[in-house]
Amino acid sequence: MTERAYKVYSISSGTVIDHIPTPLALRVVEILGLGNEGILTIGMGFTSKRLPEGKDIVKIENKVLTRDETDMIALIAPEATINIIEGGKVIEKRRISLPDGIRGVMRCPNPNCATNVLGAQRVFGLASPEGPLYRCRYCERTTKVEPDLLITSAGI
Repeated sequence: MTERAYKVYSISSGTVIDHIPTPLALRVVEILGLGNEGILTIGMGFTSKRLPEGKDIVKIENKVLTRDETDMIALIAPEATINIIEGGKVIEKRRISLPDGIRGVMRCPNPNCATNVLGAQRVFGLASPEGPLYRCRYCERTTKVEPDLLITSAGI
């Protein structure tokens, strides 16, 4: 069996999100609402010393994500690293942290919640970083963030 060489091309300007647990790269793209944002490069299933299950990488060319946008990644990939690229070089490395509040990106699991019955806006406040747990603004149910509850990016 021959060994395959894997190549991930560098970008000259934009944002690189590394150390996303496999297979969550597409979910990160959904959460950030990057479907039509230009050139995206997504690598999935790379070997990683930090993540024994494997890692994914997302490269967004010609777009620098805001800190609020990159903090949304912490909902499902708290160990992810963010590199801001300019002129082909890393000019900033960011640590991500859980946002204090999220709007429009998570559905409430309570079937009787106003967000599910009346279509009220989905708004959650951070209840505890352990989990992480967020509290629904309407029904006050505290919920652990799970990838299946996350829908798409609408704001912080």
